[in-house]
Amino acid sequence: MEKKEDPQGLQSVKRRLLMQGGPALLTAAAGVAGMAGAPAAAMAAETAATVLPAHKRWKLVFVNHVTTNPFFVATRYGIQDACALFGCDYQWTGSETAVVGEMVNAMNAAIAGQADAIGVAIVDPKAFNGPTEAALKAGIPVFSYNADAPAGSGNKRLAYIGQDLYKSGYHMGEKIVELVGSGHVALFIATPGQLNIQPRIDGAIAAIKASGKPITYDAIATGATIDVELPKIKAYYLGHQDVKGMFAVDAGSTQCVGQTMQEFHLTQKGIHGGGFDLVPRTLEYIHSSVLDFTIDQQPYLQGFYTVMEMVMYLASGGLTGPADINTGLKFVTKTTVDPYLKTSTRYEGNGSKAQIVPRSGPIVG
Repeated sequence: MEKKEDPQGLQSVKRRLLMQGGPALLTAAAGVAGMAGAPAAAMAAETAATVLPAHKRWKLVFVNHVTTNPFFVATRYGIQDACALFGCDYQWTGSETAVVGEMVNAMNAAIAGQADAIGVAIVDPKAFNGPTEAALKAGIPVFSYNADAPAGSGNKRLAYIGQDLYKSGYHMGEKIVELVGSGHVALFIATPGQLNIQPRIDGAIAAIKASGKPITYDAIATGATIDVELPKIKAYYLGHQDVKGMFAVDAGSTQCVGQTMQEFHLTQKGIHGGGFDLVPRTLEYIHSSVLDFTIDQQPYLQGFYTVMEMVMYLASGGLTGPADINTGLKFVTKTTVDPYLKTSTRYEGNGSKAQIVPRSGPIVG
């Protein structure tokens, strides 16, 4: 994009967004706010001013369980773009290796630092109850994203933004039944009990059982980082070479299932595989028929929508904002993977450039 000091162009965008209203602004958010460079930042700030009165730069803190995991690259782009649009700053903190105590400490630090709003991946059913209550008591709104407290946990977060995790796992289990039919399968999970992935494996197991098909399974813990996950998945296969399918409920384990299947030529042996999320190597394995599928939970939206809800809560004095948002479930297969591979975007976390991605033809659900 050619960089020009063209106030008329900026004013045209502002007028158009004003005429079309809030929904048009949100649709245009990534394209306006995500552009690199100072001119784009100024544009985002001025655009935000068309829908919000002047306000301080709210500080939003996001507490995460695997801060360096590639899955959350797209989530952070979503946070960055929404913050640029609405005039906010954010901090990304928590734990690199799913240590709940480190996450709790980070959340307590955010409260002590007087954050304006907190987003937290609630990966433990009870550990975040105290910090959430303390934040709310201090007047700090708390939203969960990517992982949520289970019903009856007592956590009082205001809303959850993320995938319906049990339902997504159940649909994966149905896909496993369809692909395998009978025999033994492996179900890999990075960290058992963690609330962003445990509901998925529970759902998958429930679907397998409900099918009545003669399918047995093992649930195998792999670990929170790829360098730990890969050798465990390889070792499992080498010890269970009669397996008919290998599936995972997290991004890292899914990529490692693909790598293992490619290395040992498992597709040619009739073994099926699949899992979750849009890590670039996972998409390449689907394109080359190493994996059968992956499930997209739209991580960019988990960041963008959470900021949007935080901002609306702060801007309205708490009158609006909190609402659960299901960011969706979409199977990506050999027949649908090409658009993901032909573009590198912030929306999927495999590119940093802001862009409008062209598409044409019928929309297939």
